[in-house]
Amino acid sequence: MNHDEAVKEWDLIIEPHTSVFHLSYRDLWRYRDLLFLLVKRDFISFYKQTILGPLWFFLQPLFTTIIYVIVFSRLANISTDGLPPPLFYLVGIVTWNYFAECLTKTSTIFRDNASMFGKVYFPRLIMPLSVVLSNLIKFGVQLILLLLMFLFYIAFKDFRPATNIYILFFPVAVLMMAALGLALGLIISALTTKYRDLSFLVTFGVQLIMYATPVIYPLSIVSDKYRWLLNINPMTGIFEAIRYGLLGRGLFDWTLIGYSATIIIVLMITGIIVFNKVEKNFVDTV
Repeated sequence: MNHDEAVKEWDLIIEPHTSVFHLSYRDLWRYRDLLFLLVKRDFISFYKQTILGPLWFFLQPLFTTIIYVIVFSRLANISTDGLPPPLFYLVGIVTWNYFAECLTKTSTIFRDNASMFGKVYFPRLIMPLSVVLSNLIKFGVQLILLLLMFLFYIAFKDFRPATNIYILFFPVAVLMMAALGLALGLIISALTTKYRDLSFLVTFGVQLIMYATPVIYPLSIVSDKYRWLLNINPMTGIFEAIRYGLLGRGLFDWTLIGYSATIIIVLMITGIIVFNKVEKNFVDTV
């Protein structure tokens, strides 16, 4: 039996790829069961040995909202654009947490899964994708809390959110946040295989970036002198669009959205290139 005949007997051939743009779409689809398994593992195991379990999905943003209301609204007297402070802060907290967790957890993919990567073959991109999807489930659960607060203010506080057709942009905004967190995470995860300090930088760097994003304050209170600094942040346009769609207050600027989309595309391409380049030999450096 010659070599060509022997190869035909196999239904899966693992070959090295040379292009840094190679994504293995077919492999990603073929290993979709593994993706769902990893999502289930991340979602269940994180709170498996806790007393309150999935209730932490609600308690974390709720307690954070209470602290923000006391510190930023009551003590610092920072404007919430005429919106109820708890509702204003909860929208920002829930959406920011999704982006932040996508970024921080994907940024340590290589380091956290080095033992698995070194033993068995599967498309490496499945790992960061599982992080984004598992966090999306958590985000969806926390949206229930946001909906309950909406209903509370409508029923008992006579609040009427000025929602508009831009609320339809919300799924697109979530997708953009996920893509941005994934892209930055891919780049950082590749760099941390050689430079471990970056993993520490990400931890508090994400917290610092939050203050450069209109999460705890509306963009409207920022003077024109400093607003351009916030507009450099691709999350600014996304957050303002979300707040405008859900609460009717904020800024929906197609220029900012287009800028954010451009940055996300550039970072995603860069992330894929760096990720594909590093995954070939990262086991030797981790």
